[in-house]
Amino acid sequence: MRIVVLVKEVPDTYGDRKLSLETGLADRAASDAVLDEIGERSLEVALAYADAHPGTEVVALSMSPASAQSTVRKALAMGAASAVQVVDEQLRGADLGLTAEVLAAAVRRIGFDLVICGNQSTDGSGGVLPAMLAERLRVPQATALSSVTISDVTVSGTRATDAGVAQVEAPLPAVISITEALPDARFPNFKGIMAAKKKPFETVSLAEIGVDAERADAPRSIMTAVAAKPPRAAGVTIVDEGDGGERLAAFLIENQLA
Repeated sequence: MRIVVLVKEVPDTYGDRKLSLETGLADRAASDAVLDEIGERSLEVALAYADAHPGTEVVALSMSPASAQSTVRKALAMGAASAVQVVDEQLRGADLGLTAEVLAAAVRRIGFDLVICGNQSTDGSGGVLPAMLAERLRVPQATALSSVTISDVTVSGTRATDAGVAQVEAPLPAVISITEALPDARFPNFKGIMAAKKKPFETVSLAEIGVDAERADAPRSIMTAVAAKPPRAAGVTIVDEGDGGERLAAFLIENQLA
């Protein structure tokens, strides 16, 4: 079985995360770059299955700038057998539609039985890429899973709903996304870090995965405005002078909080 896991370099959530007011894109220099935690958890799901099923191949896939190579290599140190990174200047500022098209083309080129990704990244937080990817690949999807069971022919799991918990299942090949309910990822050990240096790491362009660079450069969505987040205003203080309850209730109703 071949499992492709989507991983992504993102700004560290413990640092400052800012948008460039000139381009509207994330300011990557504002904080340290790390492998997205939800991508690491996705990789852990694949590696745990591979540990128990010899012959399983886990491939890490990322669409990212060339500078992200060292971050993506962490997936190899954790245990992935190989990594593929799509690098192309035309992808700078790519929206979700273009990202799904490019990743789908890369997944087809790699070949897959199962694609595992996080439910949403910590930078864009779009939350729709797994479904868009499944549509592009013309395979079933099982998204936002809080548990995962993989067999030779199916993948299943549980998904929290407003009414309770749903049990879902899809035949392979398929795309699934997982939530933070899945276990934390393993830490790369010294042996894994050294082994990662010898593992296959392929960097490919749009042309190499069959995506028209000129068409990819055409805007799929247009940002009309970008502005800095306004400073937090002082809160409203309600002093109880016998009518505190009424004033508090009025405030909650006025701000649609009750």
